[in-house]
Amino acid sequence: MSAPPTGVTKVKGIIHMNYADIKSYDVANGTGVRVSLFVSGCTHHCKNCFNQETWDFSYGKPFTEKEIDFIIEACKPSYISGLSLLGGEPMEYVNQMGLLPLVRRFKEAYPDKTIWCYTGYDFTEYILPKMCKEWEFTPELLSCFDIMVDGKFIEEEKDLNLKFRGSRNQRIIDVQKSLATGQLVLWDEKGAFF
Repeated sequence: MSAPPTGVTKVKGIIHMNYADIKSYDVANGTGVRVSLFVSGCTHHCKNCFNQETWDFSYGKPFTEKEIDFIIEACKPSYISGLSLLGGEPMEYVNQMGLLPLVRRFKEAYPDKTIWCYTGYDFTEYILPKMCKEWEFTPELLSCFDIMVDGKFIEEEKDLNLKFRGSRNQRIIDVQKSLATGQLVLWDEKGAFF
């Protein structure tokens, strides 16, 4: 694992995550109506990625307490099911650092609403065995996530009929059940969160 990439925003010597967009009403990236945060920075560079401008860690604006306050307020209405984290790549080191204060506040304010995280990293082959052991933010972030859609977008496996994902290799994982059982548990779309 490497240190944070160059090109990230630094304010007073502190590394900050940048973000590309916040959507207050999103129905495509998880169940129900959601607030979605698109972070900046991704090292996967998937062929025909729908959001290539977010590969650059310095793209967009610095993510600050102001944006956290905005998202927490935007999630307040009862018709908002939860928060979705996309990118870019939420699980890049600098982005984990930036997201942790947000997910802490979100779960404190809305314990019954869900967090979905979209990542190109493989949950079982990379996030659990490597990130959780080497990066201090990962275990706590995972403890706040309800659903994770993992796997890089693969153009050759693209399928427009899939729910909440772009290619057949990507999985929709029930994070809390997976952590509790110690084995991968896929999301049951007929069950919780739908």
